[in-house]
Formats: sequence, structure tokens, C-alpha cells
Amino acid sequence: MSRSPDLLARLDAIAASVAAHGDAQALIGLGSVGQDTARLDAWSDLDFFLIVDPGAKARYLDDLGWLAAAHPLAWSFRNTGDGHKALMADGVFCEFAVFEPAELADIPFAPGRLVWARAGVDPAIALPRRPLPRPTTDETWIVGEALSCLLVGLQRWHRGERLSALRLVQGHALDRLIELDALRSRPPAGDPFNGERRLEARQPALAAELPALAPGYDATPAAARAMLAALRRRGAVLNDAVVARIKALASG
Repeated sequence: MSRSPDLLARLDAIAASVAAHGDAQALIGLGSVGQDTARLDAWSDLDFFLIVDPGAKARYLDDLGWLAAAHPLAWSFRNTGDGHKALMADGVFCEFAVFEPAELADIPFAPGRLVWARAGVDPAIALPRRPLPRPTTDETWIVGEALSCLLVGLQRWHRGERLSALRLVQGHALDRLIELDALRSRPPAGDPFNGERRLEARQPALAAELPALAPGYDATPAAARAMLAALRRRGAVLNDAVVARIKALASG
């Protein structure tokens, strides 16, 4: 299965649509249709911000005719107070938010690409004013959280809460391992909001361990044992009493 609509051209078509409205100010491309077009591929989504005049936001959120004018919509729903997710008829998936200029000061986002702006709009509107979240570098916290997730997750496993156990061990604890591995391997910058994005390319050694670290619903104890081993390989300082308790829970 493949799809090959030109997403940059589609974003230009959306820009042409909103430019015809006198109360639209700018269209900002984000992610792979923003400043990172080098990683754009057939599986990318269309992420963008639409900036509109004060008082116009509700109209753009309540009526998506401006988006459908660029290409017909097959489905959409309002996922936040500020935006929608939408599927276009040819398979292009959109995720967007509509803001008035004053709101941007409180919105954290990666620097975007100004696709279109009304005359007189400052191009700096595509740049965030709020700092992006920084990855944690507190190794004591990272390792402590990983160990506590393993311990609590395994206790829930024995109680019969296997979905909760999976999420703690193969989800939350794995998130902490991703952070620890990043401290060691210093990969290229990734998504500041989601450390697992592009992990296979950014942290290939850790990616090779994922089948053991995330083996699925029926294998949480094995995942916990693999997680302990992975932490040790990365030089984590592990408390002996906690490790002993985790091992006992993971072996029973």
C-alpha cells in the first residue's frame, strides 16, 4: 500500500484557500512540512497552524470548508479546543490548530515554516516564543523512575492487571531507558515532545534490543528482565535491594 500526494503542494493549496479569506493571517507548516522537509515521505502527515484575526478563530474551527476547498474531506473530528484531525479523500491525514496571534506566546512548538502570510504579517510568527521542553539529564531520576515502574508493574502483573503491567514495564520504563540511552549515545536531535519518534534511525543500538524490551502482553516479566540488563549495559547505578525485588517478581 502506498500513497504519494505532494504534501507541500497540498499545503500550498490550503494556503491559497485561506488567503482568499480576509481574516486569515498566516499558515505555518510544522514537522516534516515545516523546517524538516528533508524527512518528508509518503507516510508523513500534514501538520500546520493557521493564524487568524482576533474573533475569527471559532469560524475556522466550526466550519472546515476552507480546508475542504483544498481537497475533499473524508472524515474529521475536533480533538482539542484549538484544532482538528482530518482525513482527506486521497488519504492525506491532517492535524492542525487555529490560533489568534496573542495566543502564540503561550504555545510551545518547534520552529515552523511560513507557508503563506498576509501582507504586513511579521515572518517571525512562525517561530516559537516559549522555550521547547528540554530532555531530562537527571540520571538519578531517570533510573529511579525506570526501576519503580518495573517494580510496580510486576506487582500489578501478579495481581492480574496485565495491561497496566505492560504499560508500566514496556511503556513508561522503556521511555526512561530511551532517555538514558540518549545520554550515552547522544543521537541527533529528535522530536522534543516524543522521544520515541524516529528512534530506529536515531538510536539504532537500542532499537535492536526492542524485541526483547517490548515483547507484548504475555511477556512482561521477560521484558522486565531485559530492561534490567539494558540498564546495566548502559552503566546505570542500580540499587541492589530494588533489583533483587524486581528479579524475584520477574521470575515467579
